[in-house]
Amino acid sequence: MLLKRHGGHISAEMIAKVVGTKYVSIAKTWIPTLAVWGSVGGVALVHFTDWRMILDYVPYISGKFNNDK
Repeated sequence: MLLKRHGGHISAEMIAKVVGTKYVSIAKTWIPTLAVWGSVGGVALVHFTDWRMILDYVPYISGKFNNDK
């Protein structure tokens, strides 16, 4: 195994040894952008699909639709 686990997590130094320090720093700068686009994609999925089917799994919101039949 290339990466050893210490305490249940893989450290950035271990990943840098395999991938390279340059690419680890590039990946760290992209994390916020990927998180935002992932959130936008999730909201778009809920908006363009059957939103009620998806939101039935959200605890607070699903209680609002119990009376509808």
